Amino acid sequence: MQPLLHDLAITLRAPTVVLSGRDGQIRGNGTQGLLHGDLRLVSEAVVTVDGHEPAPIGFEEPAADRGTFTGLVRHLGDPGPDPTVWLRRHRRVTASGVAEELELVLSAADAVECVVELALAADFAPIEVIKSGGETSPLVPVRVDGGVRWESGPVTAVVATDGGTTVDGAGVVIRWRVRLEDQVVLHWSLTAADPAAPFVPGTAVRLPAPVVEADDRRFTALLNRSLADLDALLLAEREHPADVFAGAGAPWFFTLFGRDSLWAARLALPLSLELAGGTLRTLARAQGERHDPATGEAPGKILHERRRTGFEVHGMSLPARYYGTIDATALWVCLLHDAWRWGLPEAEVRELLPNLRAALFWITGLADTDGDGFAEYLDESGRGLANQGWKDSGDAVRFADGSIAKPPVALAEVQGYQYEAAIRAAELLTVLGEPVDGLAEWASGLRSRFRERFWVSTADGHFPALALDGGKQPVDSLTSNIGHLLGTGFLDESESDAIGALLLGPSMSAGFGLRTMSSTAGGFSPLSYHCGSVWPHDTAVVVRGLHLAGQSARAAELGLQLVHAAGAFDNRLPELFSGYGAADVTAPLPYPASCRPQAWAAASAVTLLVTFLGLHVDVPAGVVTLDPPRPSPVGALRVTGLPLAGGTLDVTITADGTTTDVRLPPGLRLG
Repeated sequence: MQPLLHDLAITLRAPTVVLSGRDGQIRGNGTQGLLHGDLRLVSEAVVTVDGHEPAPIGFEEPAADRGTFTGLVRHLGDPGPDPTVWLRRHRRVTASGVAEELELVLSAADAVECVVELALAADFAPIEVIKSGGETSPLVPVRVDGGVRWESGPVTAVVATDGGTTVDGAGVVIRWRVRLEDQVVLHWSLTAADPAAPFVPGTAVRLPAPVVEADDRRFTALLNRSLADLDALLLAEREHPADVFAGAGAPWFFTLFGRDSLWAARLALPLSLELAGGTLRTLARAQGERHDPATGEAPGKILHERRRTGFEVHGMSLPARYYGTIDATALWVCLLHDAWRWGLPEAEVRELLPNLRAALFWITGLADTDGDGFAEYLDESGRGLANQGWKDSGDAVRFADGSIAKPPVALAEVQGYQYEAAIRAAELLTVLGEPVDGLAEWASGLRSRFRERFWVSTADGHFPALALDGGKQPVDSLTSNIGHLLGTGFLDESESDAIGALLLGPSMSAGFGLRTMSSTAGGFSPLSYHCGSVWPHDTAVVVRGLHLAGQSARAAELGLQLVHAAGAFDNRLPELFSGYGAADVTAPLPYPASCRPQAWAAASAVTLLVTFLGLHVDVPAGVVTLDPPRPSPVGALRVTGLPLAGGTLDVTITADGTTTDVRLPPGLRLG
């Protein structure tokens, strides 16, 4: 069974993540351990004092890469009810490992003597074995000066310490004999080396942290935590360390994912053009060149994920480079256009025009595998993802009665992505003086076909179906997918307004964000991965679409629901959480196997900032527009140092939504 994560303490700095209990102990249970890349190096790290584990009283995570755990050493010190000896375990995760300080503190009348021990073990288990709940075996270490070393193939992990080290088979014990009169600090660290790993830390880019102040401090707490997490998830290819992208999420998806990395870069665009450019170039280098049913590769197609080796879990067998995604190619084109609008230098855009042409070749031709005029997917290998949109679990595409659609499947949002990609590409190519090749006409035809085939009328209302199934029948459940059509230009104003109203209704939006599926649908479950849960990035994409479609009040209302939800997760939005509504629970409940942090969930906070500012940017035209919701959903909002077009934007929004004190970089004007 897949291990649960919701109650773990998680600290990270890509490509390393440490998952422990909230007492700081790493017990080798489930996913607990130090993972580097897609391997779990340390599987156990348990601290005792005279054989007793400290009694935990709290922990804090002051930064993405740091955690502090406090426990009482109750068998030592003065008699009486007040604790007089405690241990604080300070953890700092680096890109190459972890360092810990064990701080023993005494407030007793007399000094005490004790033995502190740290028991360590390592198994170097692959992530897919951990995710599937498989059995692992410990590795036997070798002694080195000042510590021990484990190794498997090219991967090594070396422990250094100021304590004494004992090795007994696969077990390692570091021991300190301590006389405690006031305070003593003990040290140990682990350094990993993985010369064959495809990805390295994304240190070439550090995300800026603009100063944001709001009356609603829940929003600033969410934003600051999200920016720190997104920064900690940055990776780059070993051969191209300057091209940084966001690893999708820890621990299951701590690697390059086409769709996830693209959406993270797109949602975070106001923060970093460098992240957008690095993501575009990294994926362009892996763009498909040939037809290969085993990997899903096709000419012009953007890949789904890349790992160090193949990935086998839950009956799937995915190759190290896997292209089983129907939407990443169009999203790549859309990110290129958006990055250009936000100020990506023209020279960088022009370098990617051959990849743009190749992507358009796939979008306008190869994506439609059966000639019906829509992009659809079918897993030809029989071992890959049965569903290849962002809702990629096997039961994600369901009719309103709960029955599962049969492939090939043409998703509603994918048609919108394809349309937007063609229109945005035509705009970009026209401005750059490049041939457009009938893109607008192709897009217009897709829009007409969609209106004829996708719209359905049910008890929930009149809206686009989730998909067309293999028999070309509309999959008639009401889902969040249709919200991804907002702001793409695919809908007219009345259609947009109708969808916005439906998505803000009680069956879809019940207080903590947007459900993936209506609570009235036959397949709905609040703890389903894709059929009733809430995904922060999904909500943010719809908030963004509402903002672009001019529905600022709805965008603000839905965005504020995410702010409300974040507090239940220490302001670290997870990959997803349960779809219980406010009528059922007072705070959102976790989806217990959810990644935390997740790149596109973290980037969602940037989209909320853009929405609450009412910010639209067109750097090539030299225009910035500020049209915040009225009243402001987070009260007075002041932003200083938001990076924009080689400079920064400073702005204040009053509680009633009035814009004041605007300072723009040179060359830009208010539209």
